[in-house]
Amino acid sequence: MKHIKILSQIVAILLLISCDKKTQNNPPVDIRLSNKIEVIDFHSTRRCMTCNAIESSTIYTLNNYFPEEMKSGTISFRTINVDEEENYKIAEKYEASGTSLFLNVVIDGKETQTNLTDFAFFYAKDQEVFSEKLMEMLKEYLSNM
Repeated sequence: MKHIKILSQIVAILLLISCDKKTQNNPPVDIRLSNKIEVIDFHSTRRCMTCNAIESSTIYTLNNYFPEEMKSGTISFRTINVDEEENYKIAEKYEASGTSLFLNVVIDGKETQTNLTDFAFFYAKDQEVFSEKLMEMLKEYLSNM
């Protein structure tokens, strides 16, 4: 009889201990939240008219055709001076030594870089064509996200 009493007390204690623990309610992670497009404009300290036109046309395109995506962070834009020591590592990652335009597309945590430098220099002085073509590229990537 003593054994049953002790055993029932142990079971009661175990039940109380297990009920005391709080379960963690972690919301499910939506991997799509990490899906994004980074538009990166690398440049040197000294910039020519074409280099400035690339930045200007890129900003124009993003602000006029993708304002919601920019606001939500789905698309971001940044300029990086490759001559500044703090930027050497990222410039090396992209192999950018001067003016370069890249898309870094992140889908499900996987990064894919697209070098748009040739495109950017070719169309830099024609903002309308530059914007149209960049818009098409970005829409294509967005449709795959």
